[in-house]
Parts: sequence; C-alpha cells; structure tokens
Amino acid sequence: MDNIIGLEKNPGKGGAKAESLSERKARLLRQGDFYRVGIAHARAQIKHDSRPDVLFHSALDHATWAVRSRIDSVLHPTGISVASIMPYAATIIGFITRRRLVKPAIGVAALAAGVVWYLQRRRTGEA
Repeated sequence: MDNIIGLEKNPGKGGAKAESLSERKARLLRQGDFYRVGIAHARAQIKHDSRPDVLFHSALDHATWAVRSRIDSVLHPTGISVASIMPYAATIIGFITRRRLVKPAIGVAALAAGVVWYLQRRRTGEA
C-alpha cells in the first residue's frame, strides 16, 4: 500500500522530511477510506458468492475440474489430453444426438466399459 500516491511514508523529494500533523492526518484519512472500500468490496463479494446460482456454478466447475483432471491423469501416459480430444468428442456427440442414437450409444459405451473392466481384471490376474 506504500506505492499508492499520497500513502507513502516519506513524501516529498528528500524522503527524510518530517511530516506535519495535517499531512499525517490526511494520509490516515486516505488509508481509512481505502480500508472502508476494501471492507465494502469484501462484503459485496461474500453476498454475491452466497447466491444459490453462484454456489451451483462453483460446485459444477469444481466437479468438472475433478473429472477432467482424473481423465487427464489416465490419458497422460499416452500423450493425449482432454483439450486435444474435446473437438472430436464434441463432433461425435453432436452426430449421436442429431441421429437420435443416444440410447444405443450409451449401450455401446457400457459394453465397452464392461470389456475394459474384464480385460483389466484379467491382466492383473484377479479373474
């Protein structure tokens, strides 16, 4: 806060001048104004962040980030990331929804997940 004009500790050219009482009072008043503005801003931020739609959006962002980071960690050894495959995935999802193939696509995805799960268990020797 010392780099704000009017709030420096040693104003003037020399920097070592003693402040007069009126200069110190003016500086303290400006600091008080900045403090009050900061408090008002913090209160407004808390009020905004406690709204249900903002809480829902924040929770959705957190869940999306958690899922994306988990997928990225799985794909990391292959050199692929979610950001690189997302355009292809969006195209495929758009095609599936336009052709009304959502239920068959979910069935195929479940079948593929079952095969992958079985192969994973077989590879680790649990089957």
